[in-house]
Amino acid sequence: MNTKNEKKRFLEIGGVQTVIASLICIILGLLVGYIVLLCINPAGAWDAMTSILKNFLYFPRPEVALEYFGSTLAKTAPLLMCTLSILFAYKVGLFNIGASGQYAVGAGLALYLALAYQMPWYVCMIAAMIGGGLLGGIAGILKAYLNVNEVIAGIMLNWISLYSVNMLLTNVKESSTTYTMALKTNSPDALIPSLGLDKLFSDNRYVTIAIPLAVIIAILVWVVMSKTKLGYELKATGLNKNAAKYAGMKEKRNMILTMAIAGCLAGLGAAFLYLSGIEQWSCAQTAVPAMGFNGIAAAFLGGLNPIGSIFSAFFIQHITSGGSYVDKMVYCAQISDLISAIIIYFCGFVLFFKYCMNRKAKK
Repeated sequence: MNTKNEKKRFLEIGGVQTVIASLICIILGLLVGYIVLLCINPAGAWDAMTSILKNFLYFPRPEVALEYFGSTLAKTAPLLMCTLSILFAYKVGLFNIGASGQYAVGAGLALYLALAYQMPWYVCMIAAMIGGGLLGGIAGILKAYLNVNEVIAGIMLNWISLYSVNMLLTNVKESSTTYTMALKTNSPDALIPSLGLDKLFSDNRYVTIAIPLAVIIAILVWVVMSKTKLGYELKATGLNKNAAKYAGMKEKRNMILTMAIAGCLAGLGAAFLYLSGIEQWSCAQTAVPAMGFNGIAAAFLGGLNPIGSIFSAFFIQHITSGGSYVDKMVYCAQISDLISAIIIYFCGFVLFFKYCMNRKAKK
């Protein structure tokens, strides 16, 4: 009897439920993805799935694998920021689907200041945060004072941001391509320093202090949301804004502040990516950055917990990067994106499985 009660209490722990639910979603996503591969080409299905899961371990030489592991971490840092952006807003009852637009604005301001004015990396980073925060604040103002749904406002602002950034960065793009000029040759001071971290990953110059900074910020978000008066007020506003108003809290200010902070996080994520030099912005792109949408999956896969999001963001980026190693002679170029998307889609069912476990525990 005691064993049964202990098992029940163990399954009622939030962290345990999150881990179990996340593992179920990952396994289901991999299973469905494997079935899709079997339907397309049964002979190469197993190799394709193992390539996705291996990612940097695809390379037999340890030093090469370590270098590509560093690149995965470099792309995990901006994804983690977008994940925290989604998570922070969701905790206050807001769905920040505009993270992609805030991310785009952050990228635009960081790159423009770096390439047009030769600003140092920390100035570009602050500008990216301010730009993302202002865009998030606009959605918050529309929600607080005009009752405009933040999802609709976020979607519209995504497209406005994308094309505005494209026009802005056209002034600093390479003459022969649609991509912005490389920071390494045109503005080396704008590159985020590595402080020796690159040496740990076979001299991978894309490994910078952005990686530990992202982890520190995730811990700070957890502290703010769980241990401070501000976090309590924000969560109370999200649970019931009328009750929060009755208790003397400034619910409109809290909504705007929440969206502004969420925007700052997304904008900072863009700075982490583009100021590392690992990618260049294409001024001809017609789709908003996927980083913001992947952040939604990572947020739910991590159980809407800032600490859990560190691991979920790494997993999402791991399979996304691993998809590029699928044999393009056997499968079309988009199959890796399809498999990654299927796995990411199932990550959205974490809360559903937690709900089912709670019901079972109560019975």
